[in-house]
Amino acid sequence: MTAITEPIVDDVLPLSRPVSRNRLVLRRFLRQRLAVLGLVVVVLLIAVAYLGPLFYPWKYDQLDFQAFQSPPTPAHWFGTYQTGGDVFARTLRGLQKSLVIGLLGALLSTVLAAVAGAFAGYFRGTTDILVRLVTDIMLVLPGFLIIAIFSSSLRDGSWLLFIVLLAGFQWMITARVVRGMTQSLREREFVQAARFMGVPGWKIILRHILPNMASLLIIDATVGVSSIILAEVGLSFFGFGVQPPDVSLGTLIADGSGAALTNWWQFYFVAGVLVLLVLAVNLIGDGLRDALDPNSEIEGAK
Repeated sequence: MTAITEPIVDDVLPLSRPVSRNRLVLRRFLRQRLAVLGLVVVVLLIAVAYLGPLFYPWKYDQLDFQAFQSPPTPAHWFGTYQTGGDVFARTLRGLQKSLVIGLLGALLSTVLAAVAGAFAGYFRGTTDILVRLVTDIMLVLPGFLIIAIFSSSLRDGSWLLFIVLLAGFQWMITARVVRGMTQSLREREFVQAARFMGVPGWKIILRHILPNMASLLIIDATVGVSSIILAEVGLSFFGFGVQPPDVSLGTLIADGSGAALTNWWQFYFVAGVLVLLVLAVNLIGDGLRDALDPNSEIEGAK
């Protein structure tokens, strides 16, 4: 008889490949439904804000003299103002401006906090004293009043100055946190090795210190977007922010607040867009915080 031979089956499981940190963070983030929902909403709002005016027949500065204070209709999706201006077209324009102000303001604020805090924590001495002094002074200054004083300069359309002013009063708390983390990282072996090799301090900060606190800076920038947008809305509501003929969500809410109980469409549509935008950005910030935290326990992230 011939022996029946069976194929040898390898029962050894293949070794699992190491997962990179970026893929792990992305996997953790995608497992959070609210965070993904917030991201989808923000992407849709950005797409509508910038692509909508290309297809919508009315412009934000265009008036319809046959539709004064008209409620929502197929011709005017969000209705019109007393002057005949289209509410939907102006909402898109205001959303564009508020998004730009929020994104640029948050980015500038985070960069300023990172640089100031890292330099203070690394170099210590006089640099640390000066940064802490400036931080303490900025914390006690009434930012709203100072921006209101400089608001006359914004009437020439210098909205970039408005962004600088908003970012200038948003960085101090984060700078303190960055300073404390830098003092801890300064004593780590890889930083000391770079110092002994003669690497300049500013290069150590850029190459070793700040990359190790990227999680904090990303979360701060994300949360800062909603803070800057709300600050812009508050200032513009009182006439200290974006100035006519340009519009923002704050100026539109101010224009429609007087008609909130009569011509409701002039107020509630814009206010709803603002609430939706801020809520979505905050959901993204919460999701990034959990995804970037190595100690967080997210189901299925391991």
